[in-house]
Amino acid sequence: MKQLGKQTWEFTTRPAIVGAAAVTGPEEKEGPLGADMDFSFDSLDMDEKSWEKAERKLFEKASRLALVHSGLEEKELEFFVGGDLMNQIISTTFAARRLGVPYLGTFGACSTSMESLAVASMIVDSGGGKYALAGTSSHNCTVEKQFRYPTEYGSQKPPTAQYTVTGSGCAVVGFNDGSRQGPFVARATIGRVMDMGLKDPFNMGAAMAPAAADTLTAHFRDTGLSPDYYDLIVTGDLASIGLPIARELLAKEGIPMEKTEFGDCGLMIYDREKQKYVIAGGSGCGCSAVVTYGHILKRMRRGELNRVLVAATGALLSPLSYQQGESIPCIAHAVALENGGGKA
Repeated sequence: MKQLGKQTWEFTTRPAIVGAAAVTGPEEKEGPLGADMDFSFDSLDMDEKSWEKAERKLFEKASRLALVHSGLEEKELEFFVGGDLMNQIISTTFAARRLGVPYLGTFGACSTSMESLAVASMIVDSGGGKYALAGTSSHNCTVEKQFRYPTEYGSQKPPTAQYTVTGSGCAVVGFNDGSRQGPFVARATIGRVMDMGLKDPFNMGAAMAPAAADTLTAHFRDTGLSPDYYDLIVTGDLASIGLPIARELLAKEGIPMEKTEFGDCGLMIYDREKQKYVIAGGSGCGCSAVVTYGHILKRMRRGELNRVLVAATGALLSPLSYQQGESIPCIAHAVALENGGGKA
């Protein structure tokens, strides 16, 4: 691995994603990407006695399927890197208890999908291990209960609110022995914490947009690449409010996004016309994870996309900080995925 500029790692061995899985709840199955998910539960409770146990079940299912798709046995897995939105990242930790492999818990809020992938890729690229599992999860009812109001309360939400994705995405990152088909992890840009003073937990898109723009700016500055190098660039979950703000901030930095497909996982996962309850779009750790490991990887393996940059975004608030009147610090981490071939 070598450092590019101040914030970007270039993985010299190009670790491969040898297996991945996306597992969701019933609402995500009804969305436009439902067919790309590897498994979807028919109910939000998933036959568990609590929402938290249901989320853990999501994570365990995704990790098992990712291993199956990789063709590996559990004993071959050497590291597990992951996190979630619950206090003390209990969904991930309890899933790690079942896996029984060396574990690194990470917390980047909804940016955890790419944070965990970057760390897992660094482990493999550095020779620290041959196989590492990266993953994250979220559940609509656990997150709403912790950060806003329990679903059962039925509170009215403003037009800026987003809908937490019920889903878990996992990927097995493996050493590149020359025979891998990919996609490969080419580089990662580690974000800085940005805080523009917003305090509204119902307006996460606006709060996170500056972090997304800052990380993307750093990526293009450090690598010397232009946006049109990529076939697709997606942010994590800025949704309908945050994506236009990020586009405007990038334009002010002299980074035009018109020549490449620039989207957002929170806008891709649901049909906002038919699923009006999602309001501004999707959010949560599971949002960028299931879109990337379910939809985007499948498009890459079909050869429809060859170079993709995923900039997952996260709001680093807690219930305690919100209750104390703190503003919302945010972050974004970007990972570049590439096939072996040229640009489509």
